[in-house]
Amino acid sequence: MSKLDYYDVLGVDRSVDEKALKSAYRKLAMQYHPDQNPGDAAAEAKFKEVGEAYAVLSDPDKKAAYDRFGHAAFEGGMGGNGSPFGGGDPGDIFQDIFSQVFGGAGPFGGGRRNAGPQRGADLRYDLDIRLEDAFSGKDITINVPGTTDCSACEASGAAPGTKPETCQTCAGAGRVRAQQGFFTMERTCARCAGRGTVISKPCKTCGGVGQIQEERNLSVKIPAGVESGMRIRLSGEGEPGARGGPKGDLYIFVDVGEHDIFERDGPNLYCRTPVSMATAALGGEIEVPTISGGRARVTIPEGAQTGRKLRLRGKGMPSLRGSHQTGDLFIELFVETPRNLTSRQKEILREFCDCSGADCNPESEGFMGRVRKFWDGLNNEDEAAKH
Repeated sequence: MSKLDYYDVLGVDRSVDEKALKSAYRKLAMQYHPDQNPGDAAAEAKFKEVGEAYAVLSDPDKKAAYDRFGHAAFEGGMGGNGSPFGGGDPGDIFQDIFSQVFGGAGPFGGGRRNAGPQRGADLRYDLDIRLEDAFSGKDITINVPGTTDCSACEASGAAPGTKPETCQTCAGAGRVRAQQGFFTMERTCARCAGRGTVISKPCKTCGGVGQIQEERNLSVKIPAGVESGMRIRLSGEGEPGARGGPKGDLYIFVDVGEHDIFERDGPNLYCRTPVSMATAALGGEIEVPTISGGRARVTIPEGAQTGRKLRLRGKGMPSLRGSHQTGDLFIELFVETPRNLTSRQKEILREFCDCSGADCNPESEGFMGRVRKFWDGLNNEDEAAKH
């Protein structure tokens, strides 16, 4: 039976470029792959045909010969054995094609599993600290659950006095090849699960895993100035690696808790402080706390209003972004209206109100002036509408 034209097999024209050719082959190979069509002889035949067409058209020399002589270019010894593959194992040719098109050792990519040592997984630990600890820095001890190498078998998984044996099924390669018709498939060895070795006598302590569950106590230095969201890396304190591989790392994610007195914004601190009406009006001094545990005296200017901010330089948080840099502490005032007044206090306030003028309350007078102007504008619009 005459063969179909290779271009027709792949559904492309003769001017197809390399990218479009590869795309067409990839689509058809996935469509007709035996794993997608188990027991379908027609699909398997089509899969072989698609692979044969791509093997020729993707090779510049073979493509040139095919364009000139057609299928005859590979008959009668022109290809070495009457095959477009020019000798060798057709399964190996398909393996090379799959590697180029799908990016791996198998028909759908993924590459070859590395049966050698593998790096351990990284671990995460969430650490809550107080604002005071973030200010001063602190050495703390944390308990980290995880796995560690089994000392009884030295992480080999084999009982003391024995050692893992080379897998006889894959000869230590971790993968086995199986011939399926015209091509060769490579899969992970089922007996050793890709490790290349098997354990006939597993360690009783770890059950042949080579690792055991263990909680570790680790000392961590919290630097002064640390902020929420920052992480501290402890190299080599993560999970142990498989088959003797290096350990992963431990990442400590820091969260600084809210404070009853201070609010933080980067290196700066804010403290909302109440001030009596008399102190705000007459001026004076108040005492405020600092994050270090000390005290500082702040002078309140005469006529201070709610929302006024007073800065205490260098009384904030240390900064990790520069040496010898410290933020500031901002005292935000709010004037407290007196409550639970006695009859005499009320009388005094009424006397004060009676004798106070616009100069005593400039903000109130200014606001009422704008309000009166607004009302007058509305009245004028109403009068104009009547006429």
